[in-house]
Formats: sequence, structure tokens, C-alpha cells
Amino acid sequence: MFSLFRKGKKPAEPAPPPAGVAKPAAAAPAAAASTTAATGGRMVKVSMTVNGKAVSAHVDARTLLVQFLREQLRLTGTHIGCDTTYCGACTVLLNGEPVKSCTMLAVQADGAEILTVEGLEKNGELHPLQRAFSEHHGLQCGYCTPGMLMSAYALLERNPRPDARQIRKGIQGNLCRCTGYQNIITA
Repeated sequence: MFSLFRKGKKPAEPAPPPAGVAKPAAAAPAAAASTTAATGGRMVKVSMTVNGKAVSAHVDARTLLVQFLREQLRLTGTHIGCDTTYCGACTVLLNGEPVKSCTMLAVQADGAEILTVEGLEKNGELHPLQRAFSEHHGLQCGYCTPGMLMSAYALLERNPRPDARQIRKGIQGNLCRCTGYQNIITA
């Protein structure tokens, strides 16, 4: 059996915290830990409006907003790219502001209004921004497109006639590895 410690040696005890620093809390009893592990964590009820529709569900308190949207509501247009907020593929609007749903808990969106890329389409018609992306070849592989659309939509809601510099700033939190951005800016 592999051991990190030489045979017969015990690992050193951790040093006490410096003066003025609180001692870490003791671990939870094993029974409580096994209950949490068995249930996947604490379940909480969340309610929000998603794409104009009131939704409510019980979720594990640790559920990310992107997981809630994709797995519970089956809104798979919101993509998971990096899980670190770097790429922006998971961008949705929370009360009109772009947020990265891969690092936001569903419970943080409780009571909020969420708009996903699916909510841009109305009565079977693409939103003008979606049509512009298609007409101006503002996508290639399409992975970043939902996040780009949501960031661009939020920008246009604030500023209906942005110049190229303002567009670049508006989508700066979204990464595209295919297009070189020019067609996205044109769209």
C-alpha cells in the first residue's frame, strides 16, 4: 500500500493559528455528514420568472443557475463552457443585467427575472438580433452564440445604437474562438 508518510512516522500536527486568528471550527459529526452526502446537500425552494414564465422548484442549495436552467427547466441554449466565468457561454440576463450562470447559485436568483436565449424568440420568430447574427455570419461553431446574443441584447437594451467600440466593450466578457469577432460586431 502506498503511503505519503514514511513507515512508523506520523504526520506533523498543524501549527496553531497566529495570535488574533480564530481557530477553524471542528468538523461536523459523521452522522450529519453522511446525511448531507446521502441527500446531496440541503434542499431549498427557488421561485423565479424565466423567459416570462413563473417557475418554482426544490433544488440542492449548491445547484448552479446554469444547471437549474439546463437540467431542471430543460433550457439547453445556455451553454457550459469553462465553469470559471471566463468564456461567457453561460451568460443569461438576471433582472436585465448579464450574469455568468456557471458561477451563480440558483438560490441567488430566487425571486429574480431571468432571460435566456430561448426567451429572445417570440411566437416562433427569431429576435432581430438572432436574425442579424445569422445574416452577417456572426457565428461559426455556435458554442459562444447564446452568451454573445445575451450580452449584445443587454447592450442594445441600454444603448440601441452603439458604435463598434461600445459593442466590443459590451461583449468583452464573451470569448469566441472561431469568428474573429468582426462579423459579431457587424451583426
